[in-house]
Amino acid sequence: MSSLSLSSTSRQEQTSDQTERLFLEGPRSRRREFWMIVRIVREFISGFRALHFVGPCVTVFGSARILTDHPDYERARRMGYELSRLGFTVMTGGGPGIMEAANRGAKEAGGRSVGCTILLPQEEQPNPYIDHMVRFRYFFVRKVMLVKYSYAFVVLPGGFGTMDELFEAMTLMQTGKIHDFPVILMSKAYWQPIVDFFSRMVDIGTISAADLNPLYVTDVVEEAIVHIREHAIERFRLSQRRQLRRLRLLRES
Repeated sequence: MSSLSLSSTSRQEQTSDQTERLFLEGPRSRRREFWMIVRIVREFISGFRALHFVGPCVTVFGSARILTDHPDYERARRMGYELSRLGFTVMTGGGPGIMEAANRGAKEAGGRSVGCTILLPQEEQPNPYIDHMVRFRYFFVRKVMLVKYSYAFVVLPGGFGTMDELFEAMTLMQTGKIHDFPVILMSKAYWQPIVDFFSRMVDIGTISAADLNPLYVTDVVEEAIVHIREHAIERFRLSQRRQLRRLRLLRES
């Protein structure tokens, strides 16, 4: 006899999906809108508290669908390793594929590995190489966290989510909302059509040539590391700093 009851995971997925739909369905009662705002603010505060002590980060973006035997998985793994050796905390979306590879490399180098995961209807388990995980319900909150603590962005092949994160970072720099941090596009063959399209945008006049200054395209991890050292560490004069003091009053552990 079949059961109509939902498992706890199914209920969680259904609740997440319903929350997103409610958020996008337009005006509702003032009371419901107020509590939605409260939940969003709580998620921001939770993220700020959780990530306040992670140190200067480099965020690595890329597809969750890349398997361990793919060349880009190994490239992301080596990238995570070398970023850790530079002294950065490696931050990713916390999922499998490219994200797992970067976190794995950081872990193997003995560095910090952080994952900002997202609650989705098609639940993805966080990868096992994360030292510190923060889970978000709202994509826009998560994107703020992935950008806020980073001095560079490494973007490997990915889908719509990766493109969204790339264009978000580029837009924030174009509009002066954040500094012109280096954005490394790794895997030249994959990104060439996008780079060509960027050039066309410059020719048409929808962006300026200077808007592309943060971009650096390479296949070589060592070249990316040299670029990050020059345009992040040296430019922004990053150095090993004294650990921020945690406050018992705020229950910072």
